[in-house]
Amino acid sequence: MDWIEKLLWDPSSVAHIVFLYAFVISAGVLLGKIKIFGVSLGVTFVLFTGILMGHFGFTGDIHILHFIREFGLILFVFCIGLQVGPSFFSSFKKGGMSLNLLAVGIVALNIIVALSIYFIANGNIELPMMVGILYGAVTNTPGLGAAQEALTQLNYSGPQIALGYACAYPLGVVGIIGSIIAIRYIFRINMTKEEEELQNQNSEQLKHKPHLMSLEIRNEALQGKTLLQVKDLLGRPFVCSRLRHDGHVTIPVHKTEFHVGDQVFIVCSEEDTAAIIAFIGKEVDVDWEKQDMPMVSRRILITKSEINGKRLGDLHFRGLYGVNITRVNRSGMDLFADPHLKLQVGDRVMVVGQQDAVERVASVLGNSLKRLDHPNIVTIFIGIFLGILLGSIPIAFPGMPTPVKLGLAGGPLVVAILIGRFGYKLHLVTYTTMSANLMLREIGIVLFLASVGIEAGANFVSTVVDGDGLLYVGYGFLITVIPLLIIGIVARIYYKVNYFTLMGLLAGSTTDPPALAYSNQVSNNDAPAVGYSTVYPLTMFLRIISGQLILLLMM
Repeated sequence: MDWIEKLLWDPSSVAHIVFLYAFVISAGVLLGKIKIFGVSLGVTFVLFTGILMGHFGFTGDIHILHFIREFGLILFVFCIGLQVGPSFFSSFKKGGMSLNLLAVGIVALNIIVALSIYFIANGNIELPMMVGILYGAVTNTPGLGAAQEALTQLNYSGPQIALGYACAYPLGVVGIIGSIIAIRYIFRINMTKEEEELQNQNSEQLKHKPHLMSLEIRNEALQGKTLLQVKDLLGRPFVCSRLRHDGHVTIPVHKTEFHVGDQVFIVCSEEDTAAIIAFIGKEVDVDWEKQDMPMVSRRILITKSEINGKRLGDLHFRGLYGVNITRVNRSGMDLFADPHLKLQVGDRVMVVGQQDAVERVASVLGNSLKRLDHPNIVTIFIGIFLGILLGSIPIAFPGMPTPVKLGLAGGPLVVAILIGRFGYKLHLVTYTTMSANLMLREIGIVLFLASVGIEAGANFVSTVVDGDGLLYVGYGFLITVIPLLIIGIVARIYYKVNYFTLMGLLAGSTTDPPALAYSNQVSNNDAPAVGYSTVYPLTMFLRIISGQLILLLMM
């Protein structure tokens, strides 16, 4: 029976370590699906399972645990960066700026409350443990990993900060959802009224979406004018994808002449619709599929890497193939086919033209789902390579005894965000299917959580149960609730933020999926998800960097 003993207890055995990780992760994920009052802890339960196993003596070689922990963290953080990169800079535009300012306020207040408790405690709690409690209170696991990596740089040998994280996390989830509910009752919010206000706001935003219409030319001033001249006279962008003249349908080019009585199929933005109708003529009903010249409209998927980053106008589809590109779908959103729009792998373009011409365009763009299913592993590992290189560069500041490094979490995160946004300029294909991205992220985070739990479990009872565990829970609750209530009140009174968007803001500023799930459950719209995704990129970046800075500046 020696083989069983070696499998269960030998920390130097590879089989033992893989066996232990498989059990901790599978049990943790299954337990994390259990809902208490409609709220589940998700994959974070892997941490608690790891602590339990570590407490009963199941562990592994410390160097192997550290390698798995750091590799899992790098994988998780890099995939987050790739996901948020395309929207990271655009999230600051227009209404997103005020939401991100509010999210920054929550991050800053979390830190202020945590440091206030630390100084008031007057040495009764160590700074690293307070940082662990801070990250548990805001339910941010990548930040915990970054803080641990910073402590490694400082050769820290004190208690595992994951213990403070584990104490504060459960009540952190409850506190976030509780704050969302509290704001609803503080302001006596009428959900029906908020829904109506949200619909009015959305009607303004819909102006920028593509609008399709058939028009009959009535303006006599356009007689004999070419399509290019009409566009110059109108001064508003639009795509004319089909023209019917004397019963015959053609695909118009810049030199095509307009005549009174012609019928045209126009694609433009919602806000330009009224002006174009007033200038060209009245709307009519035309069945373009039953005309003498058979036309097809088809969505074509861009899968060829050589198209990545090229401007739509530079491909000259109309002149070379006699087809029109009327709109582009990116990540589920329809975009107007502006000639200056830069195409990316994964975009779907709507092509209108004759069957054979559309087929030729499809071959140029790729249109191969199989190619997209193949992961772009080169981009991922080039990014990780550059991220670790960037994270290892010491940055010296006057008066600081230790140079600051972005580390194994910050470096890959920054590089991933930049690659996600600008990778096409380096001919890097950054497209990754959502399922592939989620798979890599989940593998990374469960490896990290399992490693942290197994390592911290040996001292869990002595440090938490017999020590200041309940105090950590209380501290964490204050760090969670105070900033959310303050910023929530400011957002409602000063910024007049819609309550559904506010729910997403509060959930996103703590990067808390259970709070988002609750918000989606009580609303009949996608406003919470939009608010969450608007502030998530910047918040995640600040959470990962801030803990490192606190430790490097104050220790």
